[in-house]
Amino acid sequence: MIATERLLLRKMIKEDIGDLLLLFTDPKVMQSFDGNLFDNVQMERWIQRNLSHQDKYGYGLFSIIHKEDGILIGDCGLEHIEVAGKPEVELGYDLRSDYWGQGLATEAATAVRDFAFNELALSRLISLIRPTNVASRRVAEKIGMSKERQIERGKRSYFVYALSKPEV
Repeated sequence: MIATERLLLRKMIKEDIGDLLLLFTDPKVMQSFDGNLFDNVQMERWIQRNLSHQDKYGYGLFSIIHKEDGILIGDCGLEHIEVAGKPEVELGYDLRSDYWGQGLATEAATAVRDFAFNELALSRLISLIRPTNVASRRVAEKIGMSKERQIERGKRSYFVYALSKPEV
């Protein structure tokens, strides 16, 4: 578990499905995906994929709990992906729209970035962000990431934001 001033980031569990469905059925949130809202089956698969990733690598996406009200408000974490044939670790974050504009995504992403570099000894992180997702691009920049390039994945265009672990 990772604690910040306003958040608790804990391992995702299957029982989070109801709260995560609120997130992934929010049309504002899903604009940064393909726009299609998740159903129960898709949500179960998504959670299972994350749990399998956690079992394989020892980390994955955390559920974000808002300390003040105890509500699960999103997810933030790390996932192994391949970009242009190269293995990468992606730092991703999703937050309920009723919690936007409070710096919570930046707070969670900063904590996961520090966890990745300091606890897991990872040397590089990326974030794939749709060009139209200005708020997510701002979060990436606030945590020190820089836009490297633009890529096509499937039928979608993404900016690749990246950050290497600072030399000490």
